[in-house]
Amino acid sequence: MTTTASRAPLAKPAPRRRPFNPRRAGAWALLILAIAVSVLPFLWVLRTALSTNNALATNASSLLPAEFTFGAFKRVFGLQTPAEAVAEGGSGAAIDFWIYLRNSVVFSSVTTAGAVFFSAMAAYAFARLRWKGRNAVFSLFLGTMLVPPIFTALPNFLLIKNLDLLNTMLGMVLPYLFMTPFAIFFLRQFFLNMSREVEEAAMLDGAKHLRIFFQIVLPNAAAPIATLALLTFIGQWNEYFWPLLVGSQDDVRVLQVGLGVFKSQSPQGAPDWSGLMAATLVSALPVLILFAAFGKKIVNSIGFSGIK
Repeated sequence: MTTTASRAPLAKPAPRRRPFNPRRAGAWALLILAIAVSVLPFLWVLRTALSTNNALATNASSLLPAEFTFGAFKRVFGLQTPAEAVAEGGSGAAIDFWIYLRNSVVFSSVTTAGAVFFSAMAAYAFARLRWKGRNAVFSLFLGTMLVPPIFTALPNFLLIKNLDLLNTMLGMVLPYLFMTPFAIFFLRQFFLNMSREVEEAAMLDGAKHLRIFFQIVLPNAAAPIATLALLTFIGQWNEYFWPLLVGSQDDVRVLQVGLGVFKSQSPQGAPDWSGLMAATLVSALPVLILFAAFGKKIVNSIGFSGIK
């Protein structure tokens, strides 16, 4: 009878410890610090939105919500009466949140679509077409980036006033509807890095520049265009000064201006900080949704640009 000696299982080697790297530890420390600096203000806003104004005064240093309640969010969505708001320490002021939200969505969406489309056409002209004075005109466009926006606010306001477009959505949209220097520069760099072989083949088949732009250039530049659209939308969503100048009525007032008006409406003397923070959080949701939807496009656009 043959017997086989049982073999003892081989012991797994002990995990190898990496030597301490001061640079790596310093990088992690800076990363954690940057995350804390970025996240803590949002947590503080959320803590304020979930508290009552009466309890905020007596629990100012607490990191947790003071007298936890969703009353502030109810006030934002119009689900709370003025008497209930005053009972929780609110100012009793009202905010037409849904109207302001609609106006912000329309204003940001229309200006983003117009700016990205016309800037893409101008960038294609600067990158692909050969015409006299092209570089000089492009340099002039870049030079306008040095002009502070406040310098053009008064001429634009007088123009909109003379056109009788004050307190209209069209008057708010017009100054931002067409191309911007940054958008042209941004897309031109991508168009210059694109291969010309497909475009030259299309020209041999009889395609004109307009057809090449819509059927070849735009589909291949989907990632940078999505990135530019996201950046433009965020900028327009946070725009405050121009909508404040042009839109003083509720039917055209955007959300950022509405939050400022809500803060100033204080019948009891103190701002409704809980309601204001709740409205701020809700107003940030569209931007967060866009980041979640187009985050992959942004990563792809970085790879498309050749940045290492």
